Amino acid sequence: MEVTKEINAELVERLERVASILKTVSHPTRLGIIYLLEQYPRLSVSEICAKLGSEQSLTSHHLQNMRLRGLLSAKREGRSMMYSLKEKDVSLIIECLENCNCNM
Repeated sequence: MEVTKEINAELVERLERVASILKTVSHPTRLGIIYLLEQYPRLSVSEICAKLGSEQSLTSHHLQNMRLRGLLSAKREGRSMMYSLKEKDVSLIIECLENCNCNM
């Protein structure tokens, strides 16, 4: 019985991590950020805003949220924060969902 409880605890922990990732990326702006960072490994907030056509304050909020949840890395370079994907496998999840033949 102890082994079963241990396996269940590990499974629950993994599923909670997956759910957290899906919640974090479940916004068009955040998906756009991931898409951009796949193409350009390091971008500043202003570069991301220019490419997405989004407001800096809202984009900064999304970047901060994604960074706090462990999806992005941020490094200060001069006056700019440079963002990059920390969890590159998130791109695979998004690609899988894009290719899903679900009837929506």
